[in-house]
Amino acid sequence: MKRTSFDTQRRQFLVTLAALSAAGATTATWSLGASAESMGGTLRVSVNRAPGKLNPLLHRLNSEYLLGELLYSGLTRLGTGMEIVPDLAESWTANEALTEWSFRLRTGARFHDGQPVTADDVAASLTAVLDKNTGSPGRRNLGPIESVAAASGETVRITTSAGYGDLPSALAYSTAKIVPAGIVRNDLARLSREAVGSGPFKLVSYEPDRLIVVEKNPDYFIDGLPHLDRVEVLVFPDSAAEMAALVAGEIDVALEVPPADFKRIGATAGVTGLRTPSGRFIDVVMANDRRPFSDPRVREALSLTLDRQAMIDLVADGYGTPGNDTPINSAYRYYADAPQKMPDVARARALLAEAGYPDGIDLTLVASVKPGYRKTLAVTIREMAKAAGFRIEVETMAHATYLKQVWKKGDFYVGFYNMQPTEDALFKLLFTSDAAWNETRWNNSGFDELVDAARTTTDPGQRVRLYADAQSLMREELPVLVPVFFDLLAAHRDYVQGYRLHPRGATFSLEKVSLGPGAPKR
Repeated sequence: MKRTSFDTQRRQFLVTLAALSAAGATTATWSLGASAESMGGTLRVSVNRAPGKLNPLLHRLNSEYLLGELLYSGLTRLGTGMEIVPDLAESWTANEALTEWSFRLRTGARFHDGQPVTADDVAASLTAVLDKNTGSPGRRNLGPIESVAAASGETVRITTSAGYGDLPSALAYSTAKIVPAGIVRNDLARLSREAVGSGPFKLVSYEPDRLIVVEKNPDYFIDGLPHLDRVEVLVFPDSAAEMAALVAGEIDVALEVPPADFKRIGATAGVTGLRTPSGRFIDVVMANDRRPFSDPRVREALSLTLDRQAMIDLVADGYGTPGNDTPINSAYRYYADAPQKMPDVARARALLAEAGYPDGIDLTLVASVKPGYRKTLAVTIREMAKAAGFRIEVETMAHATYLKQVWKKGDFYVGFYNMQPTEDALFKLLFTSDAAWNETRWNNSGFDELVDAARTTTDPGQRVRLYADAQSLMREELPVLVPVFFDLLAAHRDYVQGYRLHPRGATFSLEKVSLGPGAPKR
């Protein structure tokens, strides 16, 4: 396939959608060329959090997304330029209103048990993701899907309740994996014990706190892939031990390298450091429906205590960009630039006094210990906010405890999120009133209307205006503080070939990786 730039691919996508809107059902087709002959070998990859769930419909951690991608397939995938590329679907069409979509499946795709992947499997899988009883974290990330049905053995028909131009992007979401219809209907719990996907690898063993092993799927539907015979995923809760293992050659790829270690690791003989800008961000979640954060003056006061440029050095060791209290940055297509917020302690003090706290305010900020810069951010905010009258106690806890007790429940805590495929996906994940993970409970009807209007048009000019207004509203009302965006940092041994950092941070494409000269024989 001819290689095109990120901008060209995005323009092609928008042109295709515009054509769909203007001319009714028109085929939008992408294809994948055959890959080079496999080189074989075993790749050892490290993750810093245990993938606690095997069922791909229930994944919510990067380590789990990795397993889902190794073992399963979706209808579409995201390329490294955030463009949409085929996975199980070889082409798709839509009506003029963008409410009825047809996805044609490629031939030859089979599950690991030998059964062919059919439209019925796709319909059953996506319906399960959308069923609230399944408990899929990605239930609302698929957009306003009303129904999914098998039109034939090779064609899936998806109907949406409103026009939705981003549907092919939404179907690339990490939990939208396809599993056999029989398992969905008869024993969905089976996927917590074994993996029955159509991905490039098959599961050999699953010890989530220590080691997961997969082997090459010889019947994978993309010719020539995967290159590797085997992938071993090693779990390193301690980052120092993980980096030591990389330097010693005990692992081949560290999917994440802490900012504080990146310079040293990248300078190590035999190791290549990888860095790419991203929309991954760290934020400060405030419960907008509870005091004191129900008062926007308190939220603004806290925002005005933050020296964001200094935070890049303190929290990200210089590997990032300052945030401006919206989760959209220049990595997204519809980013709206605005003057960078600067600290103003005097104004922050005045706002606290106006809100009824002339003598300051006592707060507890909770941070998970994973990743480590959550705690660093919390401590940095504590120190920066002191001068304005914020007396902040930082409470840290194990990540599993944080997920159970604080995430989506707490009043004041540090969040951390990957880049999403589109602005719509991010807003609908976290910030609209009907968001899947509506942590802030901001529930702003004006914001909701802007996001809904943007998702029902394919006109780039309208989307620019609507998303700019949405970002402006967030900067004004401050439902959340977004002070830092992170560059993605990883590293691999020099003999590893074909591994690329994906800006979303939840896509890995290990089936395209091979081992060159100097790789250890395992």
